[in-house]
Amino acid sequence: MNTDRQSHITEQELLNRFYADRNKEWLGILLQRYTLLLLGVCMKYLKNEEAARDAVQQIFLKAITELEKYRVDYFKSWLYMIAKNHCLMQFRDKNKVPVELNEQVLIQEADDVLQSIREKDQLLDWMHDSLKSLSPEQQQCVTLFYLEKKSYQQIAEETGYSLLQVKSFIHSEWKAEPETFDPAAAATK
Repeated sequence: MNTDRQSHITEQELLNRFYADRNKEWLGILLQRYTLLLLGVCMKYLKNEEAARDAVQQIFLKAITELEKYRVDYFKSWLYMIAKNHCLMQFRDKNKVPVELNEQVLIQEADDVLQSIREKDQLLDWMHDSLKSLSPEQQQCVTLFYLEKKSYQQIAEETGYSLLQVKSFIHSEWKAEPETFDPAAAATK
């Protein structure tokens, strides 16, 4: 097909003709109209003419594949989004820095994990010691709330205390002696 003879055909008509007879030449005419626009978009993101030209070709292939599967109503906007997403994916993939796994990296990661475990153990020890200073009712409610992650309502149903009592048991000691329940203060003692 001679594209000059098809220059009067609208983009929607070209799409309709493609959807009617699945002739990829209609898509070729349509995509050719957007070559410079796509090149400009790709240059904007990739900042490299060769990479932009390669990207335009890949975008054409993706557009042809996708148009065979889906019906597109707003071609120019759709094509722009395909181009933009393609360039952003290339940019993201290019900026991924592979990390070489060696003995030093693995030792550092193991040390970080051990430090995290030590900190969690210290926090659990501190919590256990702090719980000892509470009444049995407070211990039960605080344990259910903070360690078992139960709601006030669940605690009230499980213990038989009223909702008001549950809230009071959980929060009264915090207000009375907040330093008792402050891990930073406990660490300085």
